[in-house]
Amino acid sequence: MDRRESLKSLFIGSLAGGMLVNGCAPEKVEEPVAEKQPRGYGRTPGEKLRDEKLLAEQFFTQSEMETLATLCDIILPPADGRHSATDAGVPEFVEFMVKDIPRHQLPLRGGLMWLDHQSNKLFGRIFTSCNPEDQLVLCDLIAFPDKADPGMEQGVRFFSLVRDLTLTGFYTTRMGIDELGYKGNTPNVWDGVPDEVLQKHGLSYEKEWLAKCIDQSKRADIAEWDEDGNLLT
Repeated sequence: MDRRESLKSLFIGSLAGGMLVNGCAPEKVEEPVAEKQPRGYGRTPGEKLRDEKLLAEQFFTQSEMETLATLCDIILPPADGRHSATDAGVPEFVEFMVKDIPRHQLPLRGGLMWLDHQSNKLFGRIFTSCNPEDQLVLCDLIAFPDKADPGMEQGVRFFSLVRDLTLTGFYTTRMGIDELGYKGNTPNVWDGVPDEVLQKHGLSYEKEWLAKCIDQSKRADIAEWDEDGNLLT
């Protein structure tokens, strides 16, 4: 399993517990949340005004956005024809989230400064000016909390937050959902209790009931009942 598949597995496992980031996620997933013109995804008028206000503001500088975009694509790069994090507008999503959840602002801005400081110490240049190999070397120092050296705690916390935001941003867009193969709620086919279970309990279906209920050609038909509760069709 490659790194992207591993991250996807982690994200899928986290869905049962809710979003990775505690915030309001849009119900409509076709567009990134950072779309300049908010779509109709179930917001109240007051919430729509708040969205418009947040979208009109800019928190990160251009340089910070470039660093953030580089990190997002290191976390979810294009692979085997699949889209990268920046293809899905993830940096813009993160920009929106730090305004929607202000407690993320200091850790992320401080983390970006920390990243450039460490990059200067190791390679004599800021993170975005490094070649891809050196960027990966620095990321490897903070991507695995159990293996990080003492003194790297801020970088570890920063990278973990960016990774969570990246996965949340990507896999709540149409690109990410298509990659997961998520189909939404769909009806399944159920043909009754298995025969071995019925036999174990000495039970069986009545032939008349089976003829009416367990016929997949009629699964889209609406059932009708008489006044005594007997199934008609």
